[in-house]
Amino acid sequence: MGKVNINKDLIKKIKKHDGLTHLVLIATKPDIIKQAPLILELKKREEFVIVVHSGQHYDWNLSGGLEEEFNIKPDINLCINGCLYEQQSQIIERLGFILSEIKMLGKQVIPYIYGDTTTAVAGGIASFANLICSAHVEAGLRTMSPPKELITTLLGTFNVNNYFEDLKQSSRWVKGSYEPYPEQFDTRAAAPSAGVHFAPTRINAENLIDEGYINERVFVVGNPVSDALNLIKKNINKSDIIDRYPILGNGNVIRFCTHRRENISSYQRFMAIYDSMLELVNEGRTVLFISLGATEKALENYKLKEKTLSLAKKCKNFIYSPAWPFYTDVIAAMKKCSVVVTDSGSIQEETNMLGIPGVILRFNSDRPEGVFSGSNILAPPINKEVVVKIIRQVASDKNLNLNMCKSPKLYGEMVSKKTVDIINKITKQNSFFNLFEFMEHERLGLTKLSFWRKGETRW
Repeated sequence: MGKVNINKDLIKKIKKHDGLTHLVLIATKPDIIKQAPLILELKKREEFVIVVHSGQHYDWNLSGGLEEEFNIKPDINLCINGCLYEQQSQIIERLGFILSEIKMLGKQVIPYIYGDTTTAVAGGIASFANLICSAHVEAGLRTMSPPKELITTLLGTFNVNNYFEDLKQSSRWVKGSYEPYPEQFDTRAAAPSAGVHFAPTRINAENLIDEGYINERVFVVGNPVSDALNLIKKNINKSDIIDRYPILGNGNVIRFCTHRRENISSYQRFMAIYDSMLELVNEGRTVLFISLGATEKALENYKLKEKTLSLAKKCKNFIYSPAWPFYTDVIAAMKKCSVVVTDSGSIQEETNMLGIPGVILRFNSDRPEGVFSGSNILAPPINKEVVVKIIRQVASDKNLNLNMCKSPKLYGEMVSKKTVDIINKITKQNSFFNLFEFMEHERLGLTKLSFWRKGETRW
């Protein structure tokens, strides 16, 4: 097995503890943000928690800063590296070994996997291979796409307000897209490893039930992004982000970020986004461009890095920055935005909760409820003309902007508390092995009848 960093006192603690072990997996910037409230809730209740970082995101501005901000200290780091299949296999091997060792000690453990990451699917496999089913937080994300004819109308003359209303007709949307890659595969492939599914919205729960997952094991609890936002509210005024970028203080900012593989890997799609951003800068609008690793790769590959740096030096209304390490700064800056333009999944949720119009740089969405409610609008990166027209309308049309701001908040509150309450209730009702009822004789309740002979062969 490859290198794994483990807190030297952890083994002693595991051996000493007799109750349920909550093993919480973190991996990427978004799921560190969203798993933090769950970790803090478990610790508040004095539950025994092991925090395992896969190492998927390891840079300070994507991981270390958030760990410091939320006071999270991973007990184990799996230290994965390499390309996608290497990361997956390393997580399965390394986490699988750790879970096996915990199980060999006779301890009860429940892993919490998060959302749609490589760590979620591989962590789920590692758990299931040990006959341990995971709790899937942010379960049931399924990409839905509007009808083709609606998207192709954007190639001609179109009215943004009419398009916005047409997008809300949810009955016309269909599932089945492979985008975003690999996240859509990851969330689907993680689901079978879970014994309990924590869905953010009713749409997510219906997706799971339609796919055959047991209704009694699917719970609509909301999205823990709402807990994370609530945690950092009190620190917003302590952020110095406006001091560092004074122009943000004027408000009316358009925030850009793009890092989805499908947008990065396609020259046409990336340039549709990039050129629309440049046009808005040249119009004199204040643009904040947050660049992630994938963004930087595209800028380098398409020979745009120097052009972007030059534009940032020349135009005071254009900020070009890597991702900021602290969530408080991210939200403080977003609160100064009139529009957030993104292909991110989590930011689609944040725009809804913060009441900021979101322009989504995708042909579809794995958070379609935000579009159906009117919080977000799709701007498929077909060409510059389509993208910039939609952004400009959302930024300039006061009625449209206000309607998007006032759309219903979708992701609940006290999500982590609900999650822990449900886990505690289930684990108190059943012995651990029966918790997820692997075997049909367990599901049917035969093991509880007097004639059933106890005993098992462990694998």
